[in-house]
Amino acid sequence: MTDTGLHQFFTENLLAWFAQNHRPLPWKGERDPYKIWLSEIILQQTRVEQGLPYFQKFVAQYPTVRDLADAPEDEVMKTWQGLGYYSRARNLHATAKCVAHELGGQFPETFEGLRQLKGVGDYTAAAIASFAFGLPHAVLDGNVYRVLARFFGIETPTDLPAAKKEFAQLANRVLDPARPADFNQAIMDFGAMHCTPQQPKCAACPMRPRCAAHLYNKVSELPARARRLEKRARFFLYLVFNAGTHTFVRKRTERDIWQDLYEFPMLELPALPSGRAEIMDLISNNFFSGRAAGFEVLRVSKPFKQVLTHQTVAAVFCEILLKYGDLDSKADDFEANGYIRTNRIHLKKMYAVPRIIDSYLRDEVLLLSLF
Repeated sequence: MTDTGLHQFFTENLLAWFAQNHRPLPWKGERDPYKIWLSEIILQQTRVEQGLPYFQKFVAQYPTVRDLADAPEDEVMKTWQGLGYYSRARNLHATAKCVAHELGGQFPETFEGLRQLKGVGDYTAAAIASFAFGLPHAVLDGNVYRVLARFFGIETPTDLPAAKKEFAQLANRVLDPARPADFNQAIMDFGAMHCTPQQPKCAACPMRPRCAAHLYNKVSELPARARRLEKRARFFLYLVFNAGTHTFVRKRTERDIWQDLYEFPMLELPALPSGRAEIMDLISNNFFSGRAAGFEVLRVSKPFKQVLTHQTVAAVFCEILLKYGDLDSKADDFEANGYIRTNRIHLKKMYAVPRIIDSYLRDEVLLLSLF
């Protein structure tokens, strides 16, 4: 079969499969570029099942791009809480402001124009261009890499820079220019539902007669990767200082994980502390000039863990009572260093926090001291 014939076989069978198997999702068939853009940003590095309620929440809370643009940043971050990759939320808000206030509320109608928006890469620009405006631009995400690599037998590791150009050229060659939206949705659905990373449905696959991975027994080997991701381990001691009914939090401003989220005072350590005595020393040396008289350790939590793309974070939370004589001066010190007073109810309701802190706030086992 010639390349043209193989491409045609792939496209026709993919679209035929899509006609019988597409997933009914609220953004499918949508032509409003705002809602398409919103769904695509939410679904970046996020499973559909996790992203769906966030899409519905954002659309309900911010029906138009102007509503999103005019919302306070902390409110947007709180609405996003739990999705992770918080740079997406910051870019989402910045782009909404740009579209609403600089572009007259209208999204660009070309791939190149969409590509200029903050947080919009080639994939998202192609998705909006095809779904909203019917333009023939192929999307390229993890599902697309996998389907193309397996069917066409491409062994170029997908994490190498050269892979993007190779796969993008192939995706655009097999794209049906008359039905770009259907094709893009079809190949993503096929990868998510049928040609899955583990246990793909090869026995009932319409691509099977011409699939290189099936013919040469390489389904488990493709797509290939050149590097194995090594995760950095980090250890945090969070200090929940109780000043009456209040505690102290600050916004993380460093260019690090969880930028613009709120956190308790924190010490990053080589390992989690081994017991109460070590924690007492850390608190007194870092916050009380070596004195242990100004505070009392009430409780220490079990360890909590959060796995990120490039690192894992393990943390324990120590609840500390500020003694009356040191309470006002210590509160002044915290506020001078950018911390704000809040109570737990307000913290849960108003401030976006990392998942590991949200887990701590929800976990009733913290009523018990483990040390």
